[in-house]
Amino acid sequence: MTLDEAKQLDATDPLAFACERFSLPDGVIYLDGNSLGALPAVTAARLREAVEQQWGADLIASWNAHGWIDWPTRIAAKLAPLVGAKPSELLIADSTSVCLFKLLAAAVRARPGRTTILTQQQNFPTDLYVAQGLADMLGMKLKAVPADEVMGAIDEDTAVVTLTHVDYRSAAIHDMAAVNAAAHAAGALTVWDLSHSAGAIELDLDGTGCDLAVGCGYKYLNGGPGAPAFVYVAERLQDELQPPLQGWFGHAEPFDFDDDYRPVSGIRRFLTGTPSILALAALDCGLDTFDGVAMRDVAAKARGLSQTFIAEVEARCGGEVRLASPRDPASRASHVVFAHAQGYAVMQALIARGVIGDFRAPDLMRFGFTPLYTRFADVVRAAEILGEILATRAWDRPEFRERKAVT
Repeated sequence: MTLDEAKQLDATDPLAFACERFSLPDGVIYLDGNSLGALPAVTAARLREAVEQQWGADLIASWNAHGWIDWPTRIAAKLAPLVGAKPSELLIADSTSVCLFKLLAAAVRARPGRTTILTQQQNFPTDLYVAQGLADMLGMKLKAVPADEVMGAIDEDTAVVTLTHVDYRSAAIHDMAAVNAAAHAAGALTVWDLSHSAGAIELDLDGTGCDLAVGCGYKYLNGGPGAPAFVYVAERLQDELQPPLQGWFGHAEPFDFDDDYRPVSGIRRFLTGTPSILALAALDCGLDTFDGVAMRDVAAKARGLSQTFIAEVEARCGGEVRLASPRDPASRASHVVFAHAQGYAVMQALIARGVIGDFRAPDLMRFGFTPLYTRFADVVRAAEILGEILATRAWDRPEFRERKAVT
């Protein structure tokens, strides 16, 4: 594909208007929104207003005057059309790891007598660490099996199945409906990590029978570095599950200052401590970038961008790289992974040329396509630059081999 042909695709893109909602530096092709979403154009001004007016001028009155007290649910409601859930099933709170612990602990407590938490091998490390820590604390067993063996491993001792919906390395997608059905048939609950799904591909949490889910706010949702996470709890489970971290914001009457914990009814019982208001303000801006956007258009463009990139890289780079993502676009989310023996150095050379992706050990180069701001012309040009770097061995320099703290 030529750049002119790519620009013609961009001209007819139904999401072209959304690119103006972001502030991206000139001369940079940003293909790492699967790790950190780009800065929305309105975020800086919104944060200034939250700091200078709400916090600075209105002080503590802002909990009422600006509705801070309701931000965890009001902002979470904007997620509903992105993930296929009811607004009343969503909450913004804490980090992904903390939310995962809370939901896993609530799930195993709801299945007394069962001793196994089931997951997949090579799940995202923090998910494994959280599950192992919980299992150790409760005297349970964490059972990790290959991804394609998960459903066959669910049995009468399984309390909860916890999976990352989209694999962080390959972008392979689990069949959510099938896993949920298999877990429910065995009497188990499911907890999904949607960190590489929400805002990137179509989701139908309610329609596929999900029980519980978490996701981060700083990738495709554009909430900023360290943005708070979100929690999904199916309406049918909200009053059955008991939160393991019983904080005052989850109390039925937090300002009664009662010595005894009484959880509020509904999703708010999964709140714990005072929410981070400035972080919520930034995430609110990130979610506003989806105004007027249909997730079917996002998913379709993600497939188009990733298919174009695969075709262009394989045409330009020959046998220099190996596709490490599913080739079938229906089985792949919104990032593409190529393997190269010197993948870290190649990625550093790309970054030096203004193409920003990232690297995952041992040899994986990840390229994320965020449909709201990635253009087809970006994809074609990135493939051209990758081809040039590989053909000239421009990556073979000491400064590109030196490992940084964050890869």
